[in-house]
Amino acid sequence: MPEAQLDRFLVRLRFGYPPAQGEQDIITRRISRRQESTRVDPVITAEGLLHLQSAVEGIQVDDDVVDYAVRLTRATRDHPAVEVGASPRGSQALVLLGRALAVLDGRDFVVPEDVQAGAVAVLAHRLTLTPSSWAQGVATGTVVREILADVATPPTVPRG
Repeated sequence: MPEAQLDRFLVRLRFGYPPAQGEQDIITRRISRRQESTRVDPVITAEGLLHLQSAVEGIQVDDDVVDYAVRLTRATRDHPAVEVGASPRGSQALVLLGRALAVLDGRDFVVPEDVQAGAVAVLAHRLTLTPSSWAQGVATGTVVREILADVATPPTVPRG
């Protein structure tokens, strides 16, 4: 998929391969089913999904957290290993995922750690490395982790 098209996805996750025993279990379960297809039970209803989406929209985001997301995204554009950094969609995605993580954590506000937790999944696939960085095997996830270490995190103020 062309890199420009990857910017349209909120996150890019990599799961890797299962360990050998896990792979054997997959084959054993398939043999036991005696058919190609399998039934997957739903984990949420359509109504439940709409409720979660609505809950995310109600999550508060302080200006300091928005500023942090913007500074992280802008830092991708200045990193020496990066030819093309993340667009403003990257900043938006950081905040949206931060809001979703806050919901999952039972909070009604985003903390900088929510933004940090999603930064690699949100930003790494949006970067185009310089030819020299690519040839040296630099990983975009490593670049994002370097940026996380370099960009000052806003203080987290306990809410009362």
